[in-house]
Amino acid sequence: MSVFATLVEHLADLLQPLLGASAAAGAIILFTALVRLLVHPLSRAAARGQKARTELQPKIAELRKKHAKHPEKLQKAVLALHAEEKVSPLSGCLPSLCQMPAFFLLYHLFSNTNNQLLTHQLFAAPLGDHWADALATGGMFGGAGLVYVGLFALVATVAVFNYRRTKRMMAANQAVPAVADGQPVPGMGAMTKVMPFMSFFTLFTVAVVPLAAALYVVTSTTWSAVERAFLYR
Repeated sequence: MSVFATLVEHLADLLQPLLGASAAAGAIILFTALVRLLVHPLSRAAARGQKARTELQPKIAELRKKHAKHPEKLQKAVLALHAEEKVSPLSGCLPSLCQMPAFFLLYHLFSNTNNQLLTHQLFAAPLGDHWADALATGGMFGGAGLVYVGLFALVATVAVFNYRRTKRMMAANQAVPAVADGQPVPGMGAMTKVMPFMSFFTLFTVAVVPLAAALYVVTSTTWSAVERAFLYR
């Protein structure tokens, strides 16, 4: 953890002449973007896997008609099709899961109260403070409050974009539920219903975590939206 903190501090020193007191905030945003760039190959692998599964949908639709009254035969036929086409039923998920440790590591770094970065500010908002602190000191439209207003506006815009895009993809793909060993993955149906709304949860996250962690979350979420729009266009 200290290695990452040191790297961010060095970035802050480099940005100091350009950003002044907000150099640490700029360093958090830049470091997050660099990490996302490093794991981009995994995102591309996830996109290739998802596209491969999507291309199988017409054949899976035919199998559904053929085995409409025999669910067990349908599951076996779908698994056989994936094996024949050399496409894993979870090929679009595994690369994404491999990225999670890096994201949790960065979140812990920017929410750690012992981190010296949290003693810096973004304009009038201390990186170690929360939204509640901004409301208590200057209100919604105080110096620190306006920083959060900007973050909430950005997160809401990204969330709406993700919601509309996810709904379109789900309607177009009519994705077959993921299966493993011939059985549906538990909870996948519920996850499909919740997925379009997940981006809105970021609003709650930004409201309750330190500003440094909120900057990381907002940067990573925005990167994901742009990246997915490019990879799944």
